[in-house]
Amino acid sequence: MLHTVLRRRAAGESVEQIRPDLIIPTGKRKGQNPGLASIYRALAEHEKAQAHPEAVEQAHADFAALQTN
Repeated sequence: MLHTVLRRRAAGESVEQIRPDLIIPTGKRKGQNPGLASIYRALAEHEKAQAHPEAVEQAHADFAALQTN
């Protein structure tokens, strides 16, 4: 879903216009549209990951180390 939001926002659409076309694929709300807050939260997390790729890489390495123990 994040890829769709990023692509359509780059084309000039607002999150409010994109939201009705998004469908939650799994979980308790399967088949429903995500809330605006969920979409904005996902966008904020994506921007944070893009701004600090070294932190994301370190977190992945730490997680992998925990899995091997």
